Amino acid sequence: MGHREDLLEGAKRCLLAKGFARTTARDIVKESGTNLASIGYHYGSKDALLAQAYVALVEGMAEAFDGVAGIDAEPGSLERFQEVWANIIETMRGPGSLWRLSVEIVAMRDQLPELAEHLAKAQREGSRGIVPLFMGGREEDVEDATVDTVGAFYTTLMMGLMAQWTFDPKSAPEADQLTEGLRQVIEGITGK
Repeated sequence: MGHREDLLEGAKRCLLAKGFARTTARDIVKESGTNLASIGYHYGSKDALLAQAYVALVEGMAEAFDGVAGIDAEPGSLERFQEVWANIIETMRGPGSLWRLSVEIVAMRDQLPELAEHLAKAQREGSRGIVPLFMGGREEDVEDATVDTVGAFYTTLMMGLMAQWTFDPKSAPEADQLTEGLRQVIEGITGK
């Protein structure tokens, strides 16, 4: 690996260990075995490097869900809803969770205006990628209208869940609670 890749890998480790706000350029250099000048040369700034490292971490998390390993339920079903949320929630339990980092970055959005557009684009692609987890199919086949509705719905649930797991993991909902809540909403709307 060259300095560029070493910096990115070091920045990813720093983000998970210290978060965005507490990671310094010196931390990244120490973790990557590179030098301070490499950050500016390859990424322009520490914040730009950290943003790219965050996006790479999110993409890596998405790859962990590709193929929906262990998901047997019919796409679009309540059972599928519960299985997918159970898998996602399991990834929220550990220390150094990417989801906790995501909450920090959302809170810092106004402090990072040069990165906001880049992160908004990444969120939109995340909304596109989450649809097949629940509904089946392939990410590349998800139409923009579906991203703007179904994808936005699941992303909004994800953001709320991330906040709850960050602030109070003991009272954060489990997949069965989310599923029962959705079932009750459906029943209230349809009368069934």
